[in-house]
Amino acid sequence: MFMNRKNEIRKIVKEQLAILNKPLYEDKSYRIATQLYQDRSWRAAKTIGVTISNFPEVDTYQIIRKAWELGKRVVVPKCIPAQKQLIFRTIESFTDLETVFFGLYEPVEELTTAVDAESIDLVIVPGLAFDRSGFRIGFGGGYYDRFLADYHGGAISLAFQAQLFEELPVEEHDIPVAKIITETAVIVADE
Repeated sequence: MFMNRKNEIRKIVKEQLAILNKPLYEDKSYRIATQLYQDRSWRAAKTIGVTISNFPEVDTYQIIRKAWELGKRVVVPKCIPAQKQLIFRTIESFTDLETVFFGLYEPVEELTTAVDAESIDLVIVPGLAFDRSGFRIGFGGGYYDRFLADYHGGAISLAFQAQLFEELPVEEHDIPVAKIITETAVIVADE
């Protein structure tokens, strides 16, 4: 039942995001990034964990560039499918990335260094749908829920307003983020 409902929500959100035109996408992504840069957790973080976005996810390229400009270390996850695990690796340039399954960009192991989760101050957690309690529906792999189970740093998500729901189906293993930043608001979970 949960999986059917989650898949239904994934489909709805993908359809809504697919109609975003490029100018609107860029504007909304920029407004989200601007809100992020004002956030205390961003300003305090020395090491930022972030995925490389694929349209229509909120653009993270500009966020990564800003982090580099500010002297922050940027770490990007590499998926280990056999264990459904994420290993974050430091990137210093977009040329440190390669295309892997589903058109995702991940760090090239030979060009990057793995970092321990404890050294990541803030992780920007991707997802398709979010609720005001900080719960999210991801892309179905469960990688981030596994990572967040043992992670003790800050965890936030970036989302377009269209990705917000009042309530999502939640399973025992689902782990909420502390904050969701949209183009119009900063939602602190359970406030």
